[in-house]
Amino acid sequence: MKIASWNVNSILARLPHVVRWLESVQPDVLCMQETKCTDDKFPFEELSRIGYCASVFGQQSYNGVAIIARRECAEVQRGNYEDQEGAHARLLAATIHDVRVVNVYIPNGQSVGSEKFVFKLDWMKRLRGFLDFNYQSSAPVILCGDFNVAPEDRDVHNPQLWQERIMCSQAERTALD
Repeated sequence: MKIASWNVNSILARLPHVVRWLESVQPDVLCMQETKCTDDKFPFEELSRIGYCASVFGQQSYNGVAIIARRECAEVQRGNYEDQEGAHARLLAATIHDVRVVNVYIPNGQSVGSEKFVFKLDWMKRLRGFLDFNYQSSAPVILCGDFNVAPEDRDVHNPQLWQERIMCSQAERTALD
């Protein structure tokens, strides 16, 4: 199965690019993050015309995740079971061809030490709990998405410039591990 992940930064603004790419590459599954639209405005028809169905967890203006697939998504879960009412649309899971696909858009965190950074680390901790609670290590599960973390120094152009800054802090890397 060919699975891809793409932070589209607005599906409505990038729709022609997404359609062109899907037609060219023809993945079985495309996980999108930062779709930036509510479910009722998602372009289901345009994707259906080229042979894809979609499961979405949208949010107006920011966040939002979607799983686009050639086969119907089963057992769709929108959000983490611990999420409160009105939580950010950042996690969407579905079963496609006997594989559980978990698509996440981890918060950016803004800056190390900020309230948003604390929110990011808490979100990642809750994601770990979600995975541990729902899946055994032998289960066919793929976790993909926009993690907003550079796992290693080699993942950034200038490691010294990024050292202990957002997306490269040891706290984020530890949480990702």
